[in-house]
Amino acid sequence: MKIAIVILNWNGKKLLEQFLPKVVEFSKGIAEIIIADNDSKDDSVNFLRDNYPSIRLILNKENGGFAKGYNDALKEVDAEYYILLNSDVEVASNWIQPIIEVMEKDKTIAASQPKMLSFKEKEKFEYAGAAGGFIDKWGYPFCRGRIFGSLEEDKNQYDEMINVFWATGACMFVRSEVFHQLGGFDEEFFAHMEEIDLCWRLRNAGYKVICNPASKVYHLGGGTLPKNNPRKTFLNFRNNLLMIYKNAPAKDLWKICIARLFLDGVAGLKFLLEGNWKDCFAVTRAHFYFYGNFRRINNKRKWIQVTPITNTIKLIYPHSIVFAYYLQNKKTFSSLNWNPDKH
Repeated sequence: MKIAIVILNWNGKKLLEQFLPKVVEFSKGIAEIIIADNDSKDDSVNFLRDNYPSIRLILNKENGGFAKGYNDALKEVDAEYYILLNSDVEVASNWIQPIIEVMEKDKTIAASQPKMLSFKEKEKFEYAGAAGGFIDKWGYPFCRGRIFGSLEEDKNQYDEMINVFWATGACMFVRSEVFHQLGGFDEEFFAHMEEIDLCWRLRNAGYKVICNPASKVYHLGGGTLPKNNPRKTFLNFRNNLLMIYKNAPAKDLWKICIARLFLDGVAGLKFLLEGNWKDCFAVTRAHFYFYGNFRRINNKRKWIQVTPITNTIKLIYPHSIVFAYYLQNKKTFSSLNWNPDKH
């Protein structure tokens, strides 16, 4: 068994200085550490060569974002398990073994994540993955421990290992064979939600995705694009549309697409009323991108749907998370009174 920790870097020298030492400390004798550099223009590469000469460097020729950056790099990594780790994640002792042990016992588990807590507020869950990800009936993502912008305190309420719909790309353990078998990340996504798309494809192919809270890490977040960046808004809304159209069951597809046209319109109006006209424009751009590239996106769906779809309905929240959060004031995962499949 060979484990490779692969950290994708783009102009992240300061983050590497801060977070890499603990990755090295708590991975010795367990996993190889590899830095895949996305054509950084800062001094990242020289810093690594000077201070970590034993760490393998993969130099990508361009900044193709999270998706292409990892796809290009992982073609050169020979390992049974990949641990895809953001450069702004602080790891702790025993963060690798609990997850690998469970995946070794159950070969149907293709991907897994640890409990993800906030680096800045260590008693709270972190936005990007918390204690495992889900989507609602209209394709909106949320997590155990985080719904929209509401982050719960970690009071060990989500310490049970369960099947989840998606695992965070900030710290994703994935079987290399399955990753390549399914074509890796969709490079059109560039960044944001590519891990949800991959996990949906994994589930459609019959594999499991789990969250194992016996392992925990701390994520800084916002290392590449801050939360209120219009570019991030565009990628999130566009990629969500791409993901839904590629993967949703045929019987629900058009119903979801029509609902999202309305709901995203409401989101755009909310941005406008708040004075965030750039974010409003980003939502509009996302939809025009989808419609303008519909034929090509439809061909992707046809290719993906060759893989038999299994029943993932129990891992999709059967109601609207938007309605539950904004109109019913359900701000925590437990308040949804919904029990997805236990592992």
